[in-house]
Amino acid sequence: MQLSPYLFFNGNCEAAFKFYERVLEGKIEAMMPHAGTPAEKNVSPEWAGKILHASMTVEGQHLMASDAPPDHAEKQGGYSLFLSFTDPAKAERIFQALAEKGQVKMPFQQTFWAYRFGMLVDQFDIPWMINCDKAA
Repeated sequence: MQLSPYLFFNGNCEAAFKFYERVLEGKIEAMMPHAGTPAEKNVSPEWAGKILHASMTVEGQHLMASDAPPDHAEKQGGYSLFLSFTDPAKAERIFQALAEKGQVKMPFQQTFWAYRFGMLVDQFDIPWMINCDKAA
């Protein structure tokens, strides 16, 4: 079994996934708009270019998403995407990149359980927790 997060965006899924692809050094595997699919008839013409389904692979793991039409959009909450690292420089780089234009909830700092840990909500309103383990 593989557990894969599926995110819903408010019309900016394509921008978010291109950002995540660059920051997380992932690879977008699919980016399908509503246009040209049977789902196109279920959305307004201005929504046809929005993303019906997107899939990305990051270090062998999957992240999926879509744009939720306005009548189906719900406020994000009750979760955070958690990234765990052993390389402090990579963890710091990714934390800073995700925090750009977002909101830091807890600065990236040393804790009793981790070499560094921080929490943020990115510019796309997605909450993240970044952890860098202490050396063994």
